[in-house]
Amino acid sequence: MVAPLFFAEKVTSLTPGSEFELDGPEGKHAAVVRRMRVGESIQLTDGKGCRVLGKVSKVDGSSVTVLVSETLVEALPKLQVTLVQALAKGDRDELAVQAATELGGLSIIPWQATRSISRWEGPKALKGQVRWQTIATEAAKQSLRAWEPVVEAVVSTKELTRLVKDFELVLVLDPTANTSIAGLGELSGRIAIVVGPEGGVDEHELKELEAAGAKRVHLGSGILRTSTAGLAAISYLVGSSGLWDSAE
Repeated sequence: MVAPLFFAEKVTSLTPGSEFELDGPEGKHAAVVRRMRVGESIQLTDGKGCRVLGKVSKVDGSSVTVLVSETLVEALPKLQVTLVQALAKGDRDELAVQAATELGGLSIIPWQATRSISRWEGPKALKGQVRWQTIATEAAKQSLRAWEPVVEAVVSTKELTRLVKDFELVLVLDPTANTSIAGLGELSGRIAIVVGPEGGVDEHELKELEAAGAKRVHLGSGILRTSTAGLAAISYLVGSSGLWDSAE
């Protein structure tokens, strides 16, 4: 059985043989929800690449004590993917956030696209960001990721164009593009994948992003939903970059 993972601050200084009390919401989840028992294997991470392996040595109400057996520091992967996900109706954008995290996405940027039906305005903007962060954090725990994705504040198209320069490459998924994502070869560094809403990316937005340095690519002859397009693109990039060939 794979040891469950829990987030905890200040674990980088832990050494084999030391003990750490996991309390707060994560401790309660381990003790009450997961019903961890003494002797069971457990993992801790600070969400910034540090992974602690150990066993539960004590369960006390809403906390557990972990006897540390090993501490690992995981470097950032050579391919660091950011998902720029347009806001979408229902839970389609949330499904995209979850899938991107499980595949190793390191950052998520909510995008208020022209054709987005959902609108994050006023207090709803912060509420939406917190909601997506919760989804990303839970997905990182479920998939045992030592790097916790960061969900940024929602951006407009104008703000998004200014962010293009921060990446080695920005790929805008567009079924009308002349270039296939399959023709890009192996990629590395900071790569952003831009996914539009249900109605696709507006033509003027495509032009603005291209003018800023982004590249339009398609995913074949079919058209995927906004909830699955990013999943398909990230899967292809991760696979073609060799990250599934090893534990890197």
